[in-house]
Amino acid sequence: MRLRTAATLFALSCAALTGAAAAQISVPAAHLPSLPAAGLSSPLGQSATGAASLAPAALTSLRRTTGQHLIRQNRQQIEADPNGEPMLRGELVALDLSAAALERIVAAGFVRVRGQALDDADTRIVVLRAPHGMSTRHALRQLRELDPAALFDYDHIYDGSASAAGAAASLAGPADIAPAADLDRDHERAMRVGLIDGGVQVTHGVFHGASIVASGCDGRAVPSAHGTATASLLIGDAAPFRGAAPGARLYAADVYCGQPTGGAVDAIAAAFGWLHANRVAVINISLVGPDNLILRQVVKQMIARGHIVVAAVGNDGPAAPPLYPAAYPEVVGVTGVDAQRRVLIEAERGSQVEFAAPGADMAAATCPEGYSVVRGTSFAAPLVAGLLAPRLLAPDPEGARMAIASLAQEAIHMGAGGRDPTYGLGLVAEGLRVAPDIMQLRRN
Repeated sequence: MRLRTAATLFALSCAALTGAAAAQISVPAAHLPSLPAAGLSSPLGQSATGAASLAPAALTSLRRTTGQHLIRQNRQQIEADPNGEPMLRGELVALDLSAAALERIVAAGFVRVRGQALDDADTRIVVLRAPHGMSTRHALRQLRELDPAALFDYDHIYDGSASAAGAAASLAGPADIAPAADLDRDHERAMRVGLIDGGVQVTHGVFHGASIVASGCDGRAVPSAHGTATASLLIGDAAPFRGAAPGARLYAADVYCGQPTGGAVDAIAAAFGWLHANRVAVINISLVGPDNLILRQVVKQMIARGHIVVAAVGNDGPAAPPLYPAAYPEVVGVTGVDAQRRVLIEAERGSQVEFAAPGADMAAATCPEGYSVVRGTSFAAPLVAGLLAPRLLAPDPEGARMAIASLAQEAIHMGAGGRDPTYGLGLVAEGLRVAPDIMQLRRN
């Protein structure tokens, strides 16, 4: 089997990389002359460098720098919010907007761009475009004045773990949250795991015999390197490579589709709704970005309904402010460690860290075939999600708490005792690290 370098894995996806994740994963050297791409490790056979060699201040600035690059390259579609975070230009997101309120808002000059139901309880997302000539910031203030009871926020773009997305058969558009046609309601105890990320190269040998149901891109297949890698760490099974939950049915939601506007709040919210409709109890999302009222409420609802949301804490460095959704209450935030159990220098720290798992010195699948070395908290998260999947086979609030507590009992405590801001409740999934040299031997 071919084992590619990390640079090959993330600089070249199965399709051309665009969007926030592309900027995060592979910014041209001309724009980042001294900053290696976040989330990468060294090529096979070389010592680990990259993010591990950066000072904390450089780590914190890397995501911001790539976000600025994304905005510069897509000024017609993307702009910065008041804090410099990328968002869709002129678009606002509303949650649970009443028909009467929507009528008032449209009368004020706003345009309803799109809308979608998120679950069977009629929770609805509506994306609105600001009136011509009105700034997005002013538009948000006006919406909140027009309907103080509703939730409005920018349509932020999240990055950090995915590129263009891909799919197989069974693809549905992001607004289609109906249960998948092949979901067997008579086998409620079948193990499932969800993925909100880039696309998956389902023909890769690591997924031979796997059951993958995909959503996104209106039926187009846009496979990506990162989505494939993350999925392989969840359900991959091709000896000697083995993911955390081989045999589980993977529900993979594409929120990028190769577009520069990929990874926006409304697409992520729709993905959560689709996974809820299909009763996928454990969901991995290795995306990071700012706090957002809409995303916060959607995640809160998912957890209240008994889902476990596992998220990477991010690679902005130990001194950086929290990133979301990992920092939302009750989300299982995951950091990464290397083969010597040392926390990654780029990993965020704080109360959002619940578990540590392998996130460096490891191999994962890439597309269209082969394997590569990967690095980052993004790759630690799916290992934790895979360990939780067999512990929670259907959404259940008490069952979710018990599943997390059960995993915590198995964790290796790495800090001074109790929950630690660096390692959380401890290290898990250590035995799931597939070392690059093992894959090298397989290739030979």
